[in-house]
Amino acid sequence: MSDSPFAASSARTLALAVAGGMLLCAAPALAAPGAGDEIYAATVEPGEWELEARFGRLAGGPDGGAENARLEAGYGLTGNLRLAVVGEFERDPGGPHRATAAAIEAVYHLAHHRGWDLAVYGEVEKGLNGNPDAIETKLLIERRGRDWDLRVNLIAEQPLRQGEPLEFGYAVSLDRAVSERLRLGLAGFGELGTHRRLFPYTEHYLGPVAKWRPGGRGSPLKLETGWLFPLAEARDHAKGQFRLNLEWEL
Repeated sequence: MSDSPFAASSARTLALAVAGGMLLCAAPALAAPGAGDEIYAATVEPGEWELEARFGRLAGGPDGGAENARLEAGYGLTGNLRLAVVGEFERDPGGPHRATAAAIEAVYHLAHHRGWDLAVYGEVEKGLNGNPDAIETKLLIERRGRDWDLRVNLIAEQPLRQGEPLEFGYAVSLDRAVSERLRLGLAGFGELGTHRRLFPYTEHYLGPVAKWRPGGRGSPLKLETGWLFPLAEARDHAKGQFRLNLEWEL
């Protein structure tokens, strides 16, 4: 990965173009922020398969018992491009589990400059059981240190259905290695409003997470769990959110 001034300039230009594109897309309202979601890295490991199962459940309040689960299989085609297929399943409080979407996603690494990595994410989603088709984009920003890892995902989503408002979201995480097997940190998810009104009083979740590799560094198995506390409008819907992610690298 190049650290040249040209690469850095190109990365900034592409990042601005993506951000501008996000502002021109229309999106549906996001589900409870964080439920079943991943905070994506801005780097790609070539030749590596990743199999993931992600689960989120709301506890307490009117939305208590709502669940979101996602199954994902991805492969790093090159050091810059990763492709994946995703299946999404949801359960409303008191309702049955049902498939809601199948999707193809891609992550493309733009550049590495002075410790920062930039990438773009794109997803084409086929809605199931009455859910609309959609297109989602993200700007991925990451900085890794010796023990620290900071990730920021800026999100926009466009349903292929007329009349939906433009809506934005974000996902952030900061964690630190405390041993060869364990990383501890914080994760946050939230809504940033719509093209009609930016930064309103909306839903946000923030809380501690733990990432554990049973076999230590280099182990193919990774387990992540956490408890997110509701903030702002989310406090009217739930008392908390449980997260559980399982990842296997091949």
